[in-house]
Amino acid sequence: MEGRTDMGNAHLTRRTLLGGATAVALGATTGTSRAAAAEVPPHRTEVPPLWHEFTRAPFTHPQIPYVGRAGCRSGARRFPRRRVIADVRDFGATPDGATDSAPAINRAIAAAGRAGGGTVTIPPGTFRIDDVIRVGHSNVVLRGAGSTRTKLHATHSLTDLIGPYGSRYGGDKSAWSWAGGLLWLAPEARWNSLVAAIRAKTWPFEGWTGNRRDEWRPLATLAPARQGDRTVTVPPTSPLPATLRPGALVLLRLADDAGHTLLEHMCGGGPGPEAYTWDDKTKLTSYVPYEWPVRITRINGREITLERPLPLDLRPEWTPQLTTHTPELTGSGVEGLTLEAVETPQQPHLLDKGHNGVVLQCAYDCWVDDVTVRHVDNGFGLVAASACTLRHTRVAGRGAHHPYFCREGSHDNLIEDFTIEARTTPAPSNTQLHGINVEGLSSRNVWSRGDMRMGTFDSHRGLPFANVRTDITVHNDGRHGGDASAGPLFGARFTHWNVRVTNGRAGMIRLDGLAPYSATVGLNEVTDFDQIDVPDLPGDLHSRLELYGTTDAVRPRNLYDAQRALSR
Repeated sequence: MEGRTDMGNAHLTRRTLLGGATAVALGATTGTSRAAAAEVPPHRTEVPPLWHEFTRAPFTHPQIPYVGRAGCRSGARRFPRRRVIADVRDFGATPDGATDSAPAINRAIAAAGRAGGGTVTIPPGTFRIDDVIRVGHSNVVLRGAGSTRTKLHATHSLTDLIGPYGSRYGGDKSAWSWAGGLLWLAPEARWNSLVAAIRAKTWPFEGWTGNRRDEWRPLATLAPARQGDRTVTVPPTSPLPATLRPGALVLLRLADDAGHTLLEHMCGGGPGPEAYTWDDKTKLTSYVPYEWPVRITRINGREITLERPLPLDLRPEWTPQLTTHTPELTGSGVEGLTLEAVETPQQPHLLDKGHNGVVLQCAYDCWVDDVTVRHVDNGFGLVAASACTLRHTRVAGRGAHHPYFCREGSHDNLIEDFTIEARTTPAPSNTQLHGINVEGLSSRNVWSRGDMRMGTFDSHRGLPFANVRTDITVHNDGRHGGDASAGPLFGARFTHWNVRVTNGRAGMIRLDGLAPYSATVGLNEVTDFDQIDVPDLPGDLHSRLELYGTTDAVRPRNLYDAQRALSR
């Protein structure tokens, strides 16, 4: 399948891939990568064998995933600029830090939604908000004057505003520990149904198909295809409805079989996954079917071309289908502001009140740019969100449970140029610090150019696979989470590339002894201490460790930037 290199408007051939590989390896990339390359003398740069292998099979490489189209609008450097519809002051917002401006801000956002989209501006100053700020219509942008100039000061938690949110898995846990934000981007109808279910204590499913897993209907059955293909075929035995058209967002759905061969495939296959006990991993199996949102770019007869290459094989035993989903939020963003929660002590683990930051849910091609959150329980969240970009984001203040969380049904997202500051107050006892989390079958997400002054490369189990962390400095003092019933910490094709660990701790960062069919490239020397992890799968993991003890001299320096350069 490595011959299938058509990437839409940019036609990739093996020759252009190899030519691009040479250029990137020499540091001839754009933006910050070019500047970083100049810091390292040319004679010190090293190109790992894995990079050369990847360029020969970019969409099917066994250890490195293809993430070159991750992010909003396939990783576009510029976000859409929408015409200004309203200034929040025209709806009654007051930057005095004392008047509740939440109703006015939400009225301005609603007006932009009724107008079919546009930008709502928030001028410099401090605006008190006593309610959730909701972006619920597509093509609406909430824009402050900059994260150092516009502040939203949030006085209440989600528990105060919506009510206690229990866990659908039982117990006394608060789901505000991993869900919801005081600035919440989600389709209005989806947000309303979630809030109604929470208040009725029915604990909704948070994914792409509504409050229950079964709120979907099939559109078309698909013929077998291979990971990396962009064209799928609807066989003559399946209908081809008119709703399948270029530009439409569809949900690719893969079920599992009794032998759990889909889960084994997500782990790279072979004796290790086959010997693993899957049947008692009830939380993991609750995440199945795997649901991957993707836009259609072209239809030719019964052949459908997708915006991104397939993350997995399509096999008949997994009943591959295109299905309906909850209407998505698309083309919306938040820019240029700080969201500061009232400073309260961090709660015991999993009992968060919901002083949460920014969350994108059931969102596709949306973004957050130049946004800081401070004194939050949980910082930036992706919940059933895909193809979104978080750029120039920062978590600051008294310390957070999850600075960043990427939960089930979240794919192809890009978090870049991000910062997790050191906490300003000591952590209370019985609290927990994670870091950049990914879980629940989420795939092909990227964390790039990060400054993590605390936390770790977290997984909450649930078999996330094909994710990348690259060009990151981390003081590795966090701990991973995840219930044992959620299964393995990692699936296949996890890659950590050019990572600098300032305190020398290996946990969750050196992958060769933990993740199947994965890669660690360009890592300084580290050792195991504190939480020491053991592999979930038995036998040879078929993972690679290259340029160990080397950082920054590895070329390409940034795996995501290099893959984007290849896809142009």
